[in-house]
Amino acid sequence: MSLSRLSILGATGSIGRSTLDVILAHRDAFEVEAVAGGRDARALAATAKRLGARFAALADEGGHALLRDELAGTGIASGAGATAVIEAAQRDADLVVAAISGTAGLPSAHAALAPGRRVALANKESLVCAGEAFMRDAKRIGAAILPMDSEHNALAQALGGGAIDDVATMTITASGGPFRTWPAERIATATPDEASAHPTWSMGRKINIDSATLMNKGLELIEAHHLFGLDADRLEVVVHPQSIVHGLVHWRDGAVTAGLAQPDMRVPIAHCLKNGARLPSTRPRLDLAAIGSLTFEAPDLERFPCLRLAMTALARGGALPAVLNAANEVAVEAFLAGKIGFGGIAALVERVCARSETRWHRAPDTVEEALTIDADSRQVAVSFLSAIH
Repeated sequence: MSLSRLSILGATGSIGRSTLDVILAHRDAFEVEAVAGGRDARALAATAKRLGARFAALADEGGHALLRDELAGTGIASGAGATAVIEAAQRDADLVVAAISGTAGLPSAHAALAPGRRVALANKESLVCAGEAFMRDAKRIGAAILPMDSEHNALAQALGGGAIDDVATMTITASGGPFRTWPAERIATATPDEASAHPTWSMGRKINIDSATLMNKGLELIEAHHLFGLDADRLEVVVHPQSIVHGLVHWRDGAVTAGLAQPDMRVPIAHCLKNGARLPSTRPRLDLAAIGSLTFEAPDLERFPCLRLAMTALARGGALPAVLNAANEVAVEAFLAGKIGFGGIAALVERVCARSETRWHRAPDTVEEALTIDADSRQVAVSFLSAIH
């Protein structure tokens, strides 16, 4: 079996740790060129050593001395800061896992694009903030974008090579988060700990909050728009608490194909790492009889206004998705810091998006322009914080 050479951006995060599990379970199938992490030098060094990586990059420059010490005697080269993370993205590899969370992951995901290379995209913000420019550059350069998010990977598998013109709609599923059955009054007073308690997935705290507001589903709709080329009116969300069905393709002849799997990120990760080839799994098989029933319900846009705001941003297009994402990142950070309440997340995002209509119009032409819009929108969001409760 020929080895696939990989680099992993976001190696110490949730997706990175699941990627580590897949690689270690199939050690004879992969070699690792580079790993990149954020601030945890010890965790990054441990990952680099377990994978036998050639290079380790830490985003936090202040942690470089500790990273060097942890890697002493291993022969693994290291670097720190934004330049080092870009180097990790650009080192020779067949596939780059782009899993750095948030807008911070956009520059390295874009830098990973190279002729003939596959980029397994788990950083949805790359497409939310700069989708048109990112996908255009990937096509021009000759890089393939593989969807690693469970929903988009399920859609790609359900599509099965069928013609996109034959698709009536695509549907992504949402677990509904921890507040699926809560009344609006109770949701508005939720604490960070309550909002972080996702009922299905184990993710980073920011993504858990996005799942509680359903903003995560809105961002995934925008991501699906760029990955599959479907307009807003052909993309839908359905709440599915069991998290077994991850995506559905509705064909124009009335047929529906769906991607089902256990709620385990190692499934879409393994699919991407081998470019669609099937790696054997040691995980329990999906037993529908044991599950018993699968249920579905429409999302409540009144109780979860963040999803409504994201759907509006997708429909209006231009720079609005980038503005929405920037405002949301500021709002979630403020909520976790106790500066605003849970209901204030949507209120702040809505206010920043309304302001943006007089500041930004067309979609960014470049990643650099997307980052400028992001920075400006964050400043606007911070300036509005004192008026949000």
